[in-house]
Amino acid sequence: MAHIEIQGVAKSFGALHVLQDCTLSVDKGTVLTLLGPSGCGKTTLLRVLAGFAEPDAGRVHVGGVDITDTAPSRRQVGFVFQNYALFPHLTVAGNVAYGLKVRRVGRAAIRERVSRALDLVSLAGLDDRYPAQLSGGQQQRVAITRALVLEPQVLLLDEPFNALDLKLRQAMQIELRKLIGRVGITSIFVTHDQGEAMTLSDTVAVMRAGRIEQLGRPLEIYDRPATEFVATFIGRANVLPARAHGGIIEGMPDLDARGNEGEVALVVRPENLALADGAGPGWSGRVAFASAIGPTVEYEIDIGAAEPLRVAAQRRAGETLLAAGATMRATIIEPSACIVLPR
Repeated sequence: MAHIEIQGVAKSFGALHVLQDCTLSVDKGTVLTLLGPSGCGKTTLLRVLAGFAEPDAGRVHVGGVDITDTAPSRRQVGFVFQNYALFPHLTVAGNVAYGLKVRRVGRAAIRERVSRALDLVSLAGLDDRYPAQLSGGQQQRVAITRALVLEPQVLLLDEPFNALDLKLRQAMQIELRKLIGRVGITSIFVTHDQGEAMTLSDTVAVMRAGRIEQLGRPLEIYDRPATEFVATFIGRANVLPARAHGGIIEGMPDLDARGNEGEVALVVRPENLALADGAGPGWSGRVAFASAIGPTVEYEIDIGAAEPLRVAAQRRAGETLLAAGATMRATIIEPSACIVLPR
């Protein structure tokens, strides 16, 4: 049974429709990521869950209880803000204990729960430090601990890695995922970073213009995007115009048109293309650009279309890159991995 249910939630600010008929469910103990570009409504949906924003329509249920009209302070929801919102004048222990004091928990119980929570996130021994004396990763863990110590049913995180550098951000993604697994708390995470979504999530909701464009497991969304927007937003994708007729793509008999007819979009991931010399099936063009990152090279092939064709190739040790201007042919490696979408 779903632990969190969002049913037909809508929210407008004046003439701006920020959320439109958002419906989804989250199973207990799992992580859902709201993924989308800036302004798509993901943070507003998170704030509706927390009770910081009142929906114009729709209902929110947690643990089978309708909390739509419940005050934020009475919801069993922990919220980790984008900038952590730590109190600079309080120590680590003071920040973590703050919510417990507001709820009038006894002193002995506060000491025990704070100590246990700090041990859980490997911050034991830092009790007396102030936020300014901590690294970015430590500050983030304090913010998460302050939410977890209240023992909420749900943990909400609004882009908590924004203030961290790339290396630390990647390390904290893995650390947070392990922590959530140990605690077993149902979590909803907001990001515009596809890599974070793939690392952290059990389920991803891709949002666009206030709507949920697609909901599914990370690799399902990557392998089977439902729309052109999802295909290009999740990872890299070549979206090529094509025509479908009689169940196949014209000129490409190995490609199943999946029930489409007429003008379609053919989605091919860069790693599903290989480069070859000479004539044959596929797309011919000249190498326009090459970008090497360790063992992988991404080539841009000018095939005379509006966008270059991107091909991701594995690079052997010591192998040189193809020269700009070289004529090459790109061929599909696995036809069944291509996606055909109506236009």
